[in-house]
Amino acid sequence: MSALSQRALNRALLARQLLLERADVALPEALARIGGIQAHYAPAMYVGAWSRVAGLERESLTRALEDRSAIQATLMRSTIHLVAPGDYWPFALAVREARRKSWLRSVKDATAPKMAGAARTIRAALADGPLTRAQIEELVGKDRARGVGLWVDMVRVPPSGTWERRRADLYALAEDWLAPGRTTAAEAVDHLVRSYLRGFGPASKHDVASYTGFRVGELAPVFKRLKLDRHESEDGSELLDVPGSPLPDPGTPAPVRFLPVWDATLLVHARRTGLLPEALRPEVFSVKKPHGTPTFLVDGAVAGAWRYEDGRVAIEPWTKLDRATRSALDEEAARLAAFHA
Repeated sequence: MSALSQRALNRALLARQLLLERADVALPEALARIGGIQAHYAPAMYVGAWSRVAGLERESLTRALEDRSAIQATLMRSTIHLVAPGDYWPFALAVREARRKSWLRSVKDATAPKMAGAARTIRAALADGPLTRAQIEELVGKDRARGVGLWVDMVRVPPSGTWERRRADLYALAEDWLAPGRTTAAEAVDHLVRSYLRGFGPASKHDVASYTGFRVGELAPVFKRLKLDRHESEDGSELLDVPGSPLPDPGTPAPVRFLPVWDATLLVHARRTGLLPEALRPEVFSVKKPHGTPTFLVDGAVAGAWRYEDGRVAIEPWTKLDRATRSALDEEAARLAAFHA
């Protein structure tokens, strides 16, 4: 078994995240392939989807939220994600207990019985239709409102959480919004791990744990149950993968791409791929930039920042760009500006 170089892992991530080549598929299929898009800032999920799906228009993502072919909810790492309908229930069930334990450890005076009582109150109120965050806080108080979604499954529904109304503060009962899932807790965790590896692998056990919010030890039975390929990184670490997943040639050219704030490919679980050079990490994530920084990729790595202003996308290179690369960036920036307009 030959070791996979960082460049090989980089190209694998780009291919699986549809950043090596945009996919000519419907949005729900794309979401299923990449494991969802982080979406705590609504425009970011639109840009993230645009960079991955061929010909995507803003209106088509909004329509997907309205017709429930894409679901917006708080899931992994207690972060809002945009996911395919078939992934919502397995993801929600998989992370439920871990998120509850974390909440109870971190919030003073929070107990499971108190939160279960708050959940009953919210469930009864949601039976009459969606509630805003403010209405939920009125019913159970601000502290419990922050965690009640761990005891009653809720999704964030339009018109909130869209490009036009960006704050995702309108909630509905998940079981009313889409058919309840029929899966066991173990099957749900298996689904989540396979989804992660399909979208971000090959990856180490620690990477899987970092993304899903589990401890490595908690995932040990899952790694034993699943039929996974084993690879090796250049430093000798074991990497896991779903059989048949793309492993492009490391020499495959990578086009320029624009990424939104907090794109999941740049988080620490994907450090092995070199998509975000470590020297540039403070430029993207720091206490001075709590909202993160939109970035662009050149040859599969972050090479600068971008911003939309006055009807155009301005770029700020952090590395030297040759003429051909600058031309490609300008063309992609013009397309992104048209997407914003």
